[in-house]
Amino acid sequence: MERYELEEALQEEIRAKVFSPSFMKLVQSCRRGGGQFRISLRPVSIGGVVKYQAEMVNDGQVQVKNFDREKIAGGLEEIIAQKGARDLHLMTKEGDLHIRVTKKSHVLVSRSKAMNREFEVKPHDRVKNLPLNSFDSAAYLRVVGFADGEGKIRASMRGKYDQVNEFLKVVGELEPKKPDSGVFTIVDCGCGKAYLTLGLYFYLTRVWGIDNVKIYGVDRRQDVIEAARKMAKALDVENEVVFIQSDLADFTPAETLGGEKGSAPKVEMVVSLHACDTATDEAIAKGVEWRSRYILSAPCCQHELQKRLGEMSGKSVGAAASFGGLLRQSILRERLCDILTDSFRAMILRILGFKTQVMEFVSSEATARNIMLKAEYGVKPGQTGPVGEYLALRDFWEVEPWLEARLGAKLAKYLERYT
Repeated sequence: MERYELEEALQEEIRAKVFSPSFMKLVQSCRRGGGQFRISLRPVSIGGVVKYQAEMVNDGQVQVKNFDREKIAGGLEEIIAQKGARDLHLMTKEGDLHIRVTKKSHVLVSRSKAMNREFEVKPHDRVKNLPLNSFDSAAYLRVVGFADGEGKIRASMRGKYDQVNEFLKVVGELEPKKPDSGVFTIVDCGCGKAYLTLGLYFYLTRVWGIDNVKIYGVDRRQDVIEAARKMAKALDVENEVVFIQSDLADFTPAETLGGEKGSAPKVEMVVSLHACDTATDEAIAKGVEWRSRYILSAPCCQHELQKRLGEMSGKSVGAAASFGGLLRQSILRERLCDILTDSFRAMILRILGFKTQVMEFVSSEATARNIMLKAEYGVKPGQTGPVGEYLALRDFWEVEPWLEARLGAKLAKYLERYT
């Protein structure tokens, strides 16, 4: 028997279990080409016929295909013949089989106790309950590049497609309603390629039935703005979804957003999907200044605190004395800064009267940046508890969050009562 090869009896057991009526799922993980490779098989019912769905994840890239029994047999042989260290987990209604092949070619086999699980092969040709499937989205999916000419979601766009769907789910949970002003105005801060901007428009108008929706996508890059305008025109919504090239900090055109000159415009919702570093803070600050009812922000990279905490590393006083070992490691310091930054953002929003939740809005497989700040205005601002918690955390780390400085007097009037 060759190195890493499974014994023939074990191979036969795998084949028998996969092609038995009780087969539930098989997953094998290994290293390939320097990256992580995972393949999974599961039975699905398509048009009343049982087939096998193979999902391959190669260094983050996902590919999904459906095969009949004859074709999957060849794929199963490739799985069995895989060389090198690997883990294989096979599930049936009667129990699990786990095989681990070590780097030294040792084959470790374990089996669960006997089970009697209920399992039914579910139809796979049903429409999934996703926001972008809740209306006729074919044109949108094709124009933004999510779908190919046949209407199938491109594997390379699956992550973005999932992000937009999950973002829209959060919007739906807010149960948005037509505002008193008659216009539901939204600003997408750092709109990028406008996947969310355009999807949000169609979701609110087609699913929630809000007739008069106006969305402004703002981004500093002229090339993406021009591309977004072309997509809006192709979808015949260029008057309802307007794209503006501008630094977000400079974007204060009250007249454009329906207000009078010199007045603060009324914006129902501010959204930002992966606006980099302090651009997320700027989006939050704009939402506060525009008296927005909803602020939904999924932050991206965050560097504002890293320099300050990096300077603290090695010191023997204050927070640095207790967290010296953590601050010394750059990757741990980076993750700590992410947590602190989003904590400060959420606490500031709560002080200013927003009911705020920090949540995972999408699977980490779609993006590592899967945290969202979900805020809705409607609680009493300046309450003692939130202010005290914020000051305690801020002063412990001896920092001034960028968002605090940005909001200036709006926030200071609540903080100064307790300092």
